[in-house]
Amino acid sequence: MPKVITMDLIKTFREQTGAGVMDAKKALQECDGDMEKALAWIQKKGIARAEKKADREAKAGVVASYVHAGSQIATLVELNCETDFVAKTDDFMNLGREVAMQVASMSPENVEELLKQAYIRDAKLTIEQLVKITAGKVGENIVVRRFSRMQVGE
Repeated sequence: MPKVITMDLIKTFREQTGAGVMDAKKALQECDGDMEKALAWIQKKGIARAEKKADREAKAGVVASYVHAGSQIATLVELNCETDFVAKTDDFMNLGREVAMQVASMSPENVEELLKQAYIRDAKLTIEQLVKITAGKVGENIVVRRFSRMQVGE
């Protein structure tokens, strides 16, 4: 018997994922109320949505920074999107910080290598997938343009 999808369940799921009401409801219905499966469903949908927008020009954005504890390593990451409006959102700003932290931790040589790396907070995701999930969430193309990493003594 299918699980009843209540407004409380939808609200809880939305708070965890940031998904819209209809997306949250659909994901929970498709996954019979299983929050973990619904999260995977939402992420997959976000990636598909992001791939449709990948050809759009991304010229707005931010330079995100991260300084590791002890101030021995610092990174700057240029993260671009389509509009200033999205560049100011929490989701976009958090993505910038997470990518900057990834660069500090994993020392990629270039953007292509960075995008292929397993995300340090969730090894099931690559940085490219993390970017696409956020792009699907905010509704715009997002591009990691470049980064710089500095370490004391290098």
